Amino acid sequence: MIARLTQAIADLYEAGHRPIVVSSGAVGAGLMAFGLDERPTDTGMLQACASVGQARLMHIYENHFSHFGLKVAQLLLTHDDLRDEKRRANVRNTLDHLLGFPNIVPIVNENDSVAVYELKVGDNDVLSAEVAELAAADLLILLTSVPGLRRPCDSDPNAIVARVEDIESVMSFASEEKGRLSVGGMRSKLEAVRTAVSAGIETIIAGGANPEQLIDLAGGGGIGTRFAPARRETAAG
Repeated sequence: MIARLTQAIADLYEAGHRPIVVSSGAVGAGLMAFGLDERPTDTGMLQACASVGQARLMHIYENHFSHFGLKVAQLLLTHDDLRDEKRRANVRNTLDHLLGFPNIVPIVNENDSVAVYELKVGDNDVLSAEVAELAAADLLILLTSVPGLRRPCDSDPNAIVARVEDIESVMSFASEEKGRLSVGGMRSKLEAVRTAVSAGIETIIAGGANPEQLIDLAGGGGIGTRFAPARRETAAG
């Protein structure tokens, strides 16, 4: 799956986009080192898995991106890094420099090995929206286990809402279904959408099982739910 994802991200880069990847998976990548097959509930064990897994995860990304002549840069953040004015400015400065160099893909993750609160809520979705806002991104794509946002009353598992103009009108559609190794659900993604569109960033929820469509999503096509951004304020107000 990561091989397919990195190929799709490389296609985005080749098309002239400058993608920033917000990736979970550090805890999952560390399970094998401890002989575990399910996400632990103990905070200390979670932190240990994240500590081991983060290195493994970045090594995997580095290997796959190298096939396309791309290098990776790692940013481990907590929400405190984005709330504190000075630390936020430092993160923005780092991103600006990374995006200013060719052939570098920044990969952001929560600093799960030390951030106890983030481990409990697991909101990489919201973190991605905050990073998108900080970087003044044009588009945020949230990949998940379903092809998009579903209406609660629709029995067709493939039926999704194609476009949403008002995020508040669909907040009640969220369920909290989660995968065996994941911690976020659709509610978390809609909270992320709310943050991003409020900052004027178009946002898409799409299926992670089909990363090949990233280039189509970025070009206005693909299968997913598009959320219209709020109008960005101009210098003249």
